[in-house]
Amino acid sequence: MTAYREKGRTVVLIPAAFSPAEERRWVAQMVAKLQTREERRRRSLGGDDDLMARARALSAAHLDGLAEPASVRWVDNQNRRWGSCTPADRSIRLSSRLRAMPEYVVDYVLVHELVHLLEPGHDERFWALVAQYPRAERARGFLEGVELAAAIGAPAGEEPVADLVD
Repeated sequence: MTAYREKGRTVVLIPAAFSPAEERRWVAQMVAKLQTREERRRRSLGGDDDLMARARALSAAHLDGLAEPASVRWVDNQNRRWGSCTPADRSIRLSSRLRAMPEYVVDYVLVHELVHLLEPGHDERFWALVAQYPRAERARGFLEGVELAAAIGAPAGEEPVADLVD
């Protein structure tokens, strides 16, 4: 059994052999688990102030504190990018779609955008700085998988909630 979000809808997959009573019970249980996980993720990633603190900590840990953003915030209008940076005013914006991703993926996107404060382009130096984040390659692979899943119409960005039933 699996539950996930897809284009603003909740999808719950259960065995067809369930009785109507079993169906109601399991759908309610799976939706509750999905909501709990989403709320936990929202709390752990926090708001814009938390995001700024996270960016500063990542800069200190992986970029010797050299990347100093003026602002870091969540935005709802980035549907084709995971993040963006304007070096001129040192502002960083992360797509709110990332809230559904594992924390190491959010951290990778933050590091990527922080590096743009030091190196505006995507040259060798840029990628060498990004690679200082130890989970960079894994996070890039995760995001590539999400993008592929979206391209073929599969649910993406959410890890399904699954229960193993005897």
